[in-house]
Amino acid sequence: MIAFVSGPVAALTPTLAVIEVGGVGMAVQCTPNTIAGLRTGEQARLATSLVVREDSLTLYGFADDDERQVFELLQTASGVGPRVAQAMLGVHSPDALRAAFASGDAKALTAVPGIGPKGAQKLLLELKGKLGAPAVVGAQRAPVASGPAPWTEQLAAALIGLGYASRDAEEAVSAVTPQAEAAIAAGGSAPVPQLLRAALQSLNRSR
Repeated sequence: MIAFVSGPVAALTPTLAVIEVGGVGMAVQCTPNTIAGLRTGEQARLATSLVVREDSLTLYGFADDDERQVFELLQTASGVGPRVAQAMLGVHSPDALRAAFASGDAKALTAVPGIGPKGAQKLLLELKGKLGAPAVVGAQRAPVASGPAPWTEQLAAALIGLGYASRDAEEAVSAVTPQAEAAIAAGGSAPVPQLLRAALQSLNRSR
């Protein structure tokens, strides 16, 4: 198993990071939140999980070991493969997922593209208690500054990468623009991961 990769970031797409390791470019599938924290040319360390199939070897990357552990635990549920598990982590943080399973919050799970009400109920039954207890309520990751690309483009690309239509992505970006402008006006930069979560909540409410 490849536990992590470390090296300069050679290339980025909305769902893929290429990390140079010993002169070899390792293609790592990542959530939009993880991609938002990387910068081309800068050093990065990603916790990884290697998924082996008959016709492929796919490396999935995460911001930390906790995300990787949750990714692997999610796949112990029937019908949950690596893409669904990654989509769940693209919408919710590990602690948000723990809280959802602990409280039986099916609505939080249906916010993930591809998971309907019946699927959410099934997941709640199969995974309740397996992910452990959430940490302190309200704890958040530190904001990550947007890179050279405008934050609007980063956010729209992340939403499209999660399976939303371009029009829905544009509407969600508009919905969180005041939040981004407030952060910039305060002397900071647009915190793309937090904006992504807010955009997903906006999309979920509009269903």
